[in-house]
Amino acid sequence: MTDEPTETPSGKAIIAPISATEPDWERERPVGGRWEPSKSLLKSVRDYQRAKAHGSRLASKIAVLRHRFWSVVTGADVPLNCKIGGGLLMPHPNGVVIHPAAEIGPNCLIFQQVTIGDQHGGVPRLGGHVDVGAGAKLIGKISIGDHAKIGANAVVVIDVPPGATAIGVPARIVGDD
Repeated sequence: MTDEPTETPSGKAIIAPISATEPDWERERPVGGRWEPSKSLLKSVRDYQRAKAHGSRLASKIAVLRHRFWSVVTGADVPLNCKIGGGLLMPHPNGVVIHPAAEIGPNCLIFQQVTIGDQHGGVPRLGGHVDVGAGAKLIGKISIGDHAKIGANAVVVIDVPPGATAIGVPARIVGDD
């Protein structure tokens, strides 16, 4: 899921890269008739943040209730005040834990059982279009570069440069795109 197909004027399909800077809000938009609880969870977070910014107490309280419901349904711990760029995808949100101070860039992909957490006062910062595999743990004050990939079950405690892939326990860099 690193690139999205598009068509050229001649009708030939090409692969266009996903932006690391411009959020693709269509990625978060629910598709009618589908069960997509992660998108409902993200919508409750977005609605809460919007309501707080506009000073609407009633709307923020409703968003909190919706967030609690969708947190239970998804089994995810995504705080209401976290810093998440637009276009986040969580196809299987079960067990996802995000520290409230962590920063996640636009168009990221996070699979199930991922932890993005604190260690000794520092939290991760994910760049744009970072793909995080199932069960990965990103711990401490680390920076994950744009277009990086984190392998399933990796334990990342080091910085990952843009375009690189990190795998293993503890994680090591195995290649650049």
